Amino acid sequence: MGNRGMEDLIPLINKLQDAFSSIGQSCNLDLPQIAVVGGQSAGKSSVLENFVGRDFLPRGSGIVTRRPLILQLVNSKAEYAEFLHCKGRKFVDFDEVRLEIEAETDRLTGSNKGISPIPINLRVYSPNVLNLTLIDLPGMTKVAVGDQPQDIEHQIRDMLLQFITKESCLILAVTPANTDLANSDALKIAKEVDPQGLRTIGVITKLDLMDEGTDARDILENKLLPLRRGYIGVVNRSQKDIDGKKDIRAALAAERKFFLSHPAYRHIAERMGTPHLQKTLNQQLTNHIRDTLPGLRSKLQSQMLSLEKEVEEYKNFRPDDPARKTKALLQMVQQFGVDFEKCIEGSGDQVDTSNLSGGAKINRIFHERFPFELVKMEFDEKELRKEISYAIKNIHGVRTGLFTPDLAFEAIVKKQIIKLKEPCLKCIDLVIQELINTVRQCTNKLGSYPRLREETERIVTTYVRERDSKTKDQVLLLIDIELSYINTNHEDFIGFANAQQRTAANATKKRVMPNQGEILVSTLPHAPPLVTSSLGGWGSQL
Repeated sequence: MGNRGMEDLIPLINKLQDAFSSIGQSCNLDLPQIAVVGGQSAGKSSVLENFVGRDFLPRGSGIVTRRPLILQLVNSKAEYAEFLHCKGRKFVDFDEVRLEIEAETDRLTGSNKGISPIPINLRVYSPNVLNLTLIDLPGMTKVAVGDQPQDIEHQIRDMLLQFITKESCLILAVTPANTDLANSDALKIAKEVDPQGLRTIGVITKLDLMDEGTDARDILENKLLPLRRGYIGVVNRSQKDIDGKKDIRAALAAERKFFLSHPAYRHIAERMGTPHLQKTLNQQLTNHIRDTLPGLRSKLQSQMLSLEKEVEEYKNFRPDDPARKTKALLQMVQQFGVDFEKCIEGSGDQVDTSNLSGGAKINRIFHERFPFELVKMEFDEKELRKEISYAIKNIHGVRTGLFTPDLAFEAIVKKQIIKLKEPCLKCIDLVIQELINTVRQCTNKLGSYPRLREETERIVTTYVRERDSKTKDQVLLLIDIELSYINTNHEDFIGFANAQQRTAANATKKRVMPNQGEILVSTLPHAPPLVTSSLGGWGSQL
């Protein structure tokens, strides 16, 4: 590939970026690019304006850049700017460019200093620029101001990582010289994704604002925190110069004079300054595109073949093809199954924040409604005491009993266990009803096919009803098993000896001897509280 071909690499990538931005997706291709990162007021905007030679970026306090700005610089004889969202309109006045950036930012983010990851595409044609594409990202901040969300720091960080994590992205880390390099936000986040410093280019700004007697010589000579691509120092216009509308050409001349006259930077003056930075970035980006182009081309070709194959299938598409109808039917039924499973098992997709449904409602039936039904079971204490008395006397017959008979214990407990059947069956009915409601909810997506929706709902509901009767039979069987044999050796069973100890301890406190009913109550394995409180009156019936 000749020199002319190398020069065409950056415009070629620009066309791809524009195409992907127009359709709103990247087709899973990581295009080679340079992302500009740095803290607020690090001088990122001034560096970009120095490249163009015009004031065109929004300025102010706090977060000014609130959406990524894809800035495409194109060397041309004429000087004007174009936005991708304003096709056909040429901006000759760069003050209008600034106003358009502000308006387009507010259109998506509002005026509350919020941020958005959707980029603004700006192309600048000028004889003063080299072919170069940069992405200006929001400056990193620590504290939310005004109406900004409290997690603005994490939002900005996540947005930066979306760009700089990609191996195809070079990182232009902008750091002011009048702060400690070890605390640089830009270098810190760059090191997280590029620990070896292979993709990072360091830019040191505000060299003219360093304390007297200090300099950044060790940094610029790449000795302090080495980067494979090194550091380049620049001197931007001061706020006073910007307010006074100082010409950028005059500022570049002053920058050149600063490096040539400063004793610490004189020997590296040819490798410092905005013009050298722009030339270096042009070379670095061109070489980076050249290195990543084979992989990019291979990925594009494989995606193209896949799309062509898909297009070929649609060429022979016949709406009345039985095979396609069957495939579409299966896909819809499978999607119904996936949706039903998500409703029951839970999913992060489209969470309903107004009502409980599906699995959440079933969970509430088991953990709230069912225990409530158990507690709600009514016991007539007077009637229960009478039953206890009759049970004990009938079992003893003509004899006078000394101890409470086991048969009386079983008769009373079994009668209470039987009462569990009603709340259990009611719980099943509630769960079945919720499953049917979930089925109806999931078949809403089949609304375009009424007969399919009706049949799907009928078949699944019928199956659920079939399981209803089998589930009830199983639950009743479990209760019958509990009724058939009371295992007093089970570890949950307190036991008569332990019951005596407990009642003796209580008697010591109350100075009252326990009656037989109280002893028996303490031996009940799983009876509800109301049952056990009533059974405590056995002794009074003896």
